[in-house]
Amino acid sequence: MSGNWEIGKKKNSGLKKETEYCIIVGIIRREQTEEQVTEYLDELEFLALTAGAVCKKRYVQKMDHPHVRTFVGSGKLEEIIAYVEEDEDISLIIFDDDLTGKQTSILEEEAKIKIIDRSQLILDIFATRAQTAQAKTQVELAQMQYLMPRLRGLWTHLERQRGGIGMRGPGEMEIETDRRIVRDKISLLKKRLDKIDQQARTQRKNRGDLIRVALVGYTNVGKSTLMNSLAKAEVFAENKLFATLDTTVRKMVLGSMPFLLSDTVGFIRKLPHHLVESFKSTLDEAKESDIIVHVVDMAHPQFEDHIKTVISTLTDLNAIEKPTLMVFNKVDLYRERYFDKYLSKEEGDNILSELKSNMENTYGVDSLFISAKSKENFDELRATLKKMIEAQYEARYPYKPKYW
Repeated sequence: MSGNWEIGKKKNSGLKKETEYCIIVGIIRREQTEEQVTEYLDELEFLALTAGAVCKKRYVQKMDHPHVRTFVGSGKLEEIIAYVEEDEDISLIIFDDDLTGKQTSILEEEAKIKIIDRSQLILDIFATRAQTAQAKTQVELAQMQYLMPRLRGLWTHLERQRGGIGMRGPGEMEIETDRRIVRDKISLLKKRLDKIDQQARTQRKNRGDLIRVALVGYTNVGKSTLMNSLAKAEVFAENKLFATLDTTVRKMVLGSMPFLLSDTVGFIRKLPHHLVESFKSTLDEAKESDIIVHVVDMAHPQFEDHIKTVISTLTDLNAIEKPTLMVFNKVDLYRERYFDKYLSKEEGDNILSELKSNMENTYGVDSLFISAKSKENFDELRATLKKMIEAQYEARYPYKPKYW
């Protein structure tokens, strides 16, 4: 299993990567609606596509809690296995919730193909996206933390813990050896990450006394595109999840007023806890910023759920009280998807104005509707940002002459 998680190794550019075909599986718990689970599976399918797998079929089952051995019920598992046996292209089954080592082993034994869960899929995407030493170390640490509790499931045939006749053995068993190796690796990676974080903190101190503005938001809302449009930077942007893992910082000037603009890793629902812990240092850029620009994909049908996810993460980082501007991106796509083609411009503007008022009343922060792609309302965005940055400079240096 760990062999699939090696990062930093150069791949053979001459070999064509074959597309994998998969099935995705989820359960509807009592407290969930079918619409919610459909949205989770839509996101899981997009994650699979980002990782290079095409989803051929979905399976959903209503259950109060996952089955302790097979996650889904025996009848549903038989149905899944029958489909896998019919379609030879299927090489992977992805479950929307975390599996235990025991569940993974049983499912692989029954289905005879590779079984992974949502956390493993996200870790795989992060491993392919990581570019800097910090991101690679963070991903490797998260992988080791994910692997640690699953060693029992991987190596139960090697354990001899019960004692008695036939169960006595000299020295350390392989399961204990593996656990010790993983624990040592986790300890080493944490020390390495602390050293990298120390260097990052030093770099942030050396940036001088400039006001810092951080772009935060759900993954794939257009933060990197907005960064490129505002700062005329060349930040990698792609219509896939987690296109950006490494924080990018650019110096900008509005009028004659300089400031630093940073692009951070996107958030996502049901993000593995160990991954959040590993990447908290990357999110320090948001934590230590003076202004938060919360970017929202307003064309997404579940954008309010995305807002709640981001607010929850910012609360965990103690960054929720910072001056915040909520930027609703992709307004052009919103019109295209939700406005009738016979709707007049005046009526459309009134709808957007009412929506803007509702959002500001709900979340208690100023908001703007823009398009990072077409640069719609960018003059208003720049003017609003300039006003917020100027207020921060005046609060920080009340007695200094103002040169902006």
